[in-house]
Parts: sequence; structure tokens; C-alpha cells
Amino acid sequence: MVDSVNDNSLSDRVALVTGGARGIGLAITRHLHALGAKVVIADSGVSVAGDNPDPALARALASELGERATAFTSDISAPGAAAEAVGLAVSRFGAIDLVVNNAAILRDSFIFKANPENWDRVLRNNLSAPFYVLGAATPHLRAQANAGRAPGRIVNITSSAGLYGNLGQAAYASAKAGLVGLTRVTAMDMARSGVTCNAVAPFARTRVTDMIQPANDAQARYKERALTIAPEFVAEFVAFLCSAQAQDVTGQVLGVRGREVFLFSQPRPIETLVAPESGWTTPEFTALFNDRFRAKLTDLTTDLEAFNTEPAL
Repeated sequence: MVDSVNDNSLSDRVALVTGGARGIGLAITRHLHALGAKVVIADSGVSVAGDNPDPALARALASELGERATAFTSDISAPGAAAEAVGLAVSRFGAIDLVVNNAAILRDSFIFKANPENWDRVLRNNLSAPFYVLGAATPHLRAQANAGRAPGRIVNITSSAGLYGNLGQAAYASAKAGLVGLTRVTAMDMARSGVTCNAVAPFARTRVTDMIQPANDAQARYKERALTIAPEFVAEFVAFLCSAQAQDVTGQVLGVRGREVFLFSQPRPIETLVAPESGWTTPEFTALFNDRFRAKLTDLTTDLEAFNTEPAL
């Protein structure tokens, strides 16, 4: 993985990490801080389902890290909370440079059993909240870049579930797929300011992997492997994306699994059919579809199946 050592390379940077007091977010918070960054830890301490907030988690971490860290414990998906979190970074540390949208919740169910309230809650936390954070942070990032400050960095933590899909995860996968679209547009909108925006799909031991209920032997093996992967690998790569060395990396979808780093393709046409001016008959179109498209259709492999191999640790 990236050899960042404790080189103090982020000593002039101010970071906001949502969901920054547990799991992958905690590893990211610690690593950015170890590299010299000042960090706002935005974490309300809720359960995986988004319930039972515990603000003591973020406050304890901020206290442990010292004067270069502070806690923001309001629900980041609540109206106005994102602007408050960004405002805290600016008022406490003088700027905001690095934004890591990591906070996520899960409320899984098969689509034929879906609860609209759970759908709305997951979309609000996992997709709307990052939008709110970026809506609040990007004006500062643009103004700072225009004033001569080194351009900022945005990293959105997506999921392979949003790229492949997974059983029973309509809300979670939809939110994480939407986050990829938000990443692309933000990268485009911020390009003139030199601010980068990328999406990272992490593979690591978290509360989410702890909750996997294997439906078969293959999923049981996936869970066993996932539980061996430390989140620090993801944190090191996120720090790379936040560094000066990644200034020209933007709008990308990447993944980290132990010592492996993946660059994902993004949807682009792979085949085209053009109808004659006279149009197609159904049999003609069916024959062309079968000849040109059929072998190239994407199968229904889930993300658990696609990555059910031994990670490099």
C-alpha cells in the first residue's frame, strides 16, 4: 500500500470526516491526523441501522487526538447539520480542505418486502447527506483555491454493492450507486478550481461485515475473508487521494482490498445497433439483438460473489 509514513504531508490541511469515529471512518480520521491534518470528526454514534445516537464516541476520539481534532455529533443528514459541520471546521481551524463522505447506515430487505420509511432513511443518510456536505463545503473550496490555497480533495466512500448490487440491498445499493453519480458531477463542477473528487469502494472489517448473515457456503467464505482485512489499508489510500501526488486524479471509481487497489470501469456503451430508415421488424431486431448484444449482457453476479477470493494482506 501507499508508504506515507508519518511525513507530516497534510500539516496545513483541514479535514471533515463523516462517520469518522468508527470502522473505516475511524481509520481514515486517525491516518489523516497522523499525517498532520486537523480533523473534524462528524459522527453521531448511531447504530448500523441509524438508531440510538451516542455522541460520546466522537467526543472521546477528539479528546484522545488532542487540539488538532474536534467532534461534531449532530445527525449529518439533518437539515442544516452539514453547513454547521463545515462551519465548525472553518471557525475552529480556519479552512476546509479535505472532505471524506463516509457515514452510512443499513436497513436491508428484499424489494418485495421493502419499507418506504427505511428506503427514505437510508437514502437521506447515505446519499442526501453527502450532497448536503458538498453543497456546504464546495463554496469554501472554490473560494480558497481562488485565493491561492492548495486545491481541496473530496473522497466519497461508495460500495461494491452500488456497482454490482447485492441481494436485499435496494436502498443501500441505490444510495451508493447514486454517490458515484454525485462524484462524477462534483468532479466536473470543481475541475476549474483544481478540486478533485473521487469515489472509493472499501473492503475491510467493519460493523457491516460483522452483520453479514451467510446464505450459503460461498457467502460464509466471503465473510471469513472480509473479517481479516484491516480498514487501515483503505485509510492509507484515501490519504494518497488527499495528497499533492493525486492532483490529477479526479472523477474516478476505485476500490481497496488489503494491498489490492482496483480501478473500476465506468458505464460506457460497448455496442450499438442503428435501425435502418425503414425500421425493424420484431424478428429482424431480435436476430440482431441476439447476434450483437446477447453475449455481452451483464450477468447478475452480486458483489459478494464477484470478490469472493483471497485478499492480499
